[in-house]
Amino acid sequence: MNGKERILARLQNGTPDSLPLMPITMMYAGDIAGIPYGVYARNHEALVEAQLAVADRFDFDYVSAISDPAREASDLGAAIEWFDDQPPAINESKALIHDKAVLSGLALPDPAAGRMYDRVCAVRLLAQKTGNTRIVEGWVEGPCAMASDLRGLNTLMLDFGDDPDFVEALFDYAVRMELNFARAQVDAGATLIGVGDAAASLLGPRLYHNFVLPFEKRLLAGIRAMGVPVRLHICGNTRRILKDMGETGAAIVDLDYPAPIDEARAAMGDEQVLLGNMDPVRALRDGTPESVTAHLAECHAQAGRNYIVGAGCEVPRGTPIANVEAMTRFARTRQ
Repeated sequence: MNGKERILARLQNGTPDSLPLMPITMMYAGDIAGIPYGVYARNHEALVEAQLAVADRFDFDYVSAISDPAREASDLGAAIEWFDDQPPAINESKALIHDKAVLSGLALPDPAAGRMYDRVCAVRLLAQKTGNTRIVEGWVEGPCAMASDLRGLNTLMLDFGDDPDFVEALFDYAVRMELNFARAQVDAGATLIGVGDAAASLLGPRLYHNFVLPFEKRLLAGIRAMGVPVRLHICGNTRRILKDMGETGAAIVDLDYPAPIDEARAAMGDEQVLLGNMDPVRALRDGTPESVTAHLAECHAQAGRNYIVGAGCEVPRGTPIANVEAMTRFARTRQ
């Protein structure tokens, strides 16, 4: 099997020849290819070069256009800070929707322009170069993450209590924008869409269930209607929202390390495909090939057959090559 066949077999309840391997690599991919991250995030050709380099080097089953959460916000006019060799950052002190009235006049951005289009171009080029043999993953922000990018995280947290109707209007805007962005990436050749909703892990279970879950379900249903599966990644401690995450409709639930896989399996049932959740710093970067293998074996044992190999979040810079090779060896010798 090639990587694309392997992942699709796992998602379609088949039997892949080995465990699929889908670790997130962004800065690590840039480092492997010798590309400064400021270039990686700005230039789709550099991103594609780095993704192909890291996938070839470690036999990953997919490539991804993920780079940073500021693409949509950039195209809307948000204040972005750029760095030579780090991801761009959204300046929360100059939040685009600092005044709630701004939302009503905010047009949806065109995914055929700006930084959003650069990601679309990355997807297209990845599909041309590797789409027959690897899954090509596009990426969009989830409703809570996008809302925090536009409103400012701290302000958004206050809005849940102060103006819930505004939060729902902002989430609605985010979902409509991200569906347009996802469609452009699917049309360009994405065979899976990742949804990152990091800010959602900061909410308690009541707020997540009442506010975020309905909009995540709407976003994921819209993407699935485009004919591709969805990978949901929520950074942070999601232990209190695991059951709801399993109800989003995600083909893959990508778990960060604070959320134990055995708890996720109990909350979501045996059929949900789980990915992760090895601690990317203490277990992967700071470990040894032997300890990486042991950590993954425990993850696999807790997850059962519906498991995909990956770290809890991005493979960190400075991770020894031998430790990433250990991930590959583990995946290729297990089913």
